[in-house]
Amino acid sequence: MSAQTTPDTGATTETRIERLTAASLRRIIEPEVEVTGSVGSGMVLPKELLSVADLNLDLTDEQWTALSREELASILDAGVRFESVLMAGFGLILAWQKDLVDPRVTYVLHEIGEETRHSRLFVRVIEQLSPKAVNPFTRGIYSRIDRFITSRAITHKALFCVLVLTGEEVPDLIQKRSSEHPDTDPYVREVNRYHRMEESRHLAFARALLPEVWNEASVLERLVIRHLGPAIMTGVFDSLIHPGVYRAVGLPGWRTWNNVRKTPARRDLRTESFRPVCDALRTAGAFGVSGRLPRAWREFGQLNLSRAD
Repeated sequence: MSAQTTPDTGATTETRIERLTAASLRRIIEPEVEVTGSVGSGMVLPKELLSVADLNLDLTDEQWTALSREELASILDAGVRFESVLMAGFGLILAWQKDLVDPRVTYVLHEIGEETRHSRLFVRVIEQLSPKAVNPFTRGIYSRIDRFITSRAITHKALFCVLVLTGEEVPDLIQKRSSEHPDTDPYVREVNRYHRMEESRHLAFARALLPEVWNEASVLERLVIRHLGPAIMTGVFDSLIHPGVYRAVGLPGWRTWNNVRKTPARRDLRTESFRPVCDALRTAGAFGVSGRLPRAWREFGQLNLSRAD
C-alpha cells in the first residue's frame, strides 16, 4: 500500500493511522473487567426500534419481549460472524504484506485485538439472552452462497474495505439509536457505547485505506463495487435480523422478513447507514471526477445527497 495524502487534513495516510494506533493504546478496555453486568429479564429494545415497527402487529406482551431479545441476539450473532470475516480479511492482508514495518500493519493488529474483545462481549450477551431462533442463513444453500461470496470478497482489498465500512456503519447506526433511547435496557446501552467508541477508530481506518486500495483495484473489482456493491451491502443489512427471529415468536418467518425489508423505517435505516459508505467511495474517486452515482447507487435516492452536501 502506498503513501497517500488526505485532502481534508493534509496529513498522510500513515500519519492518520499512527494517530489511530496512539488512540488505541491510550485506553484498552477488557469487557470481562470493565463492561460487566447482564441484560434485564424484560424488553431489551423498545418497540419503535424493532424491525417490525411499521407492520402494526398485534402481539402479546410476552411476544414483544421475546421479539426484542431475539432481534438483539440476531444482531449480535451477525456482529460476531462479521467481525470474524473482518479478522480473516485482515489476516490475509498481513500474510501477504511485503513490508511488515508499516503503520497499517500495527493498526490492523490493534483492530484484530479489539474485535476479539467485542466478540467475547457479544457472545456473553447472546448467552444471557438465550435466543431460541434458528438462523436459516447459517444452513444449507444460504450458507454455501455466503461462503462462496465471502471467501472471494476478502481477497480483494477495495471490495473488502467497502464490506468493512458496511458491516461497521450499519450496526453503528442501530446502536446509536438504541443507546439514545431511554427505554433500551441499561446494560445494552452500556455495551453499545463501548462498542461504538472503538468502532469509530475502525471506521476511520477503513476510510483512510479506501482511496489507496481503490487505486490498486482491478477493472473487474471496480465494476463490481460500482454496479453490484449496493446489492451486496443490502445482503449484509438484511441478514442482521434473520427470518428465524420472527418464527421464534409465532410469526411466519420468511413472509415477515420480506415484509420488514419493504417497510419505510427499514428502507430509511438502510439508506442512512449506506450514505457514509457512498460518501467514502465518492471521496476515494470511485465515481469519477463528477461524482455521479451509477444506476445501482442512484436507486437509493437519498444517497445522491452526501453529508458534505
